Amino acid sequence: MKKTKAASDTIAVPQSTQPLKAWIFKNWQLYAMLLIPVVLTIIYKYVPMYGIQIAFRDYKANRGITGSEWVGLKWFIQFFSSPNCGRMIANTFLLSLYSLLWSFPIPIILALIINQLRFKRLKRVTQTVLYAPHFISTMVVCGMIRIFLSPSGGLINLIAGTSIDFLSEASAFRTIYIASGIWQDAGWGIIVYLATLSNIDMSNYEAAKIDGASMFQRIMAIDLPELKPTIVLMLIMSAGNLMNIGFEKVWLLQTDLNKATSDVIAVYVYQQGIENAKYSYATAVGLFNTVVNIILLIVVNKLAKKMSDDVSFV
Repeated sequence: MKKTKAASDTIAVPQSTQPLKAWIFKNWQLYAMLLIPVVLTIIYKYVPMYGIQIAFRDYKANRGITGSEWVGLKWFIQFFSSPNCGRMIANTFLLSLYSLLWSFPIPIILALIINQLRFKRLKRVTQTVLYAPHFISTMVVCGMIRIFLSPSGGLINLIAGTSIDFLSEASAFRTIYIASGIWQDAGWGIIVYLATLSNIDMSNYEAAKIDGASMFQRIMAIDLPELKPTIVLMLIMSAGNLMNIGFEKVWLLQTDLNKATSDVIAVYVYQQGIENAKYSYATAVGLFNTVVNIILLIVVNKLAKKMSDDVSFV
């Protein structure tokens, strides 16, 4: 018995000794399909990185990038010396952080609830209703927000019996931004989680029911452990965009009276680069924002790696 066990332990799965060229030639269709997104990524993501050096030059369009004067960290120093620098960084970070804290758990909770529905028609209708807001453009969403929050005839003011101009209140801007974001994107965010839950073996639920487990206990013992790698992965991806506030919505909802909380880096880059034609300065501010994003991504990835060994990027 010992010899048999030892012999069975030494059995190894045979590895392919096929040369790499022969393997690629055999599966050339797959590599041809992979070539298209790789080329597009290189063209639209990596090639434009050449222009990052504008952040370190006094860019003049008639001189070109390499012909413009090299000024080093001049534009970065100018940004950090500006009176609104601290406010913009704080607004960008807080708005992103609050959005992540409030909006990240909602799709998970919705996916767990929908997964418990046993009537397929009700399940499909619920999913469709939740998906629908995602396909409404940001422009239309902001128009709806302005109508609902209008001080004269707005739905919220009619219900509350008030005439408050919420968009002029700096303290209300973050709540409006986050709440509208949850309404628009929470339904779309459940797709990944529902796909993960659909792969769970139904026999696990049946065994749990036989053992007398309640619905909450089944969610805690079966659903959440299955979702854990997906949750960690989505958290890492969300943290990588922590400083990337949606420019369009902030720009469309911003007023002179709510700038105390709505003045973010993305809008500032647009104003300086497009409206004021300060290309070098705007590039420097955008580059700073990107570097902060990379640092946050690495930090969150390290923390997530301690939570789950199954998922990590770095």
